[in-house]
Amino acid sequence: MKTLRPFVSLISPLLLLVGCLPVWTAGEVPFVPTPPEVIDRMLELAEVKKGDVVYDLGSGDGRIVIRAAKKYGVRGVGIEIDPDLVRRSRLKAGDEGVGDLVEFRDQDALTVDVSPATVVTLYMLPDFNAKLRPIFERQLRPGSRVVSHDFLIEGWTPHTVEKIEGRWYHTHTIYLWRIP
Repeated sequence: MKTLRPFVSLISPLLLLVGCLPVWTAGEVPFVPTPPEVIDRMLELAEVKKGDVVYDLGSGDGRIVIRAAKKYGVRGVGIEIDPDLVRRSRLKAGDEGVGDLVEFRDQDALTVDVSPATVVTLYMLPDFNAKLRPIFERQLRPGSRVVSHDFLIEGWTPHTVEKIEGRWYHTHTIYLWRIP
């Protein structure tokens, strides 16, 4: 990925215009933050409520589980492969006063036991979502909700699809599925 950094620096102004600027960290994959209005709508569509456990796979800076804990008082687990982002997420959770409700794990999302989750959030590419699908089908209980920002899960028909206008020409799409 390091060979892509010069290319990304050239297209970063264009990505900024569409609201999808990647943030390079110490890891090999860029972190693309989800805007606050998209996070709020993802959590609303999932009907997050007291007693839920929200897992965010590829949690980046922890913003989704921190927001869920602050707004709904729920427990949250962020899974992130970049140890620097995990460290930053833990610090941010403490600063936001929800360190007792959330945890962040330095772990590959494909190795996580998601069975405790009642809500799973994603902002991953379609190929990665396809790899997660059999894990969700095996581990998530009926009634669990999966919410994805911008990318479908191949083979699943979403229960809800909603679009949110972003900056410039980018429209965010939120997909919601309920486990039968």
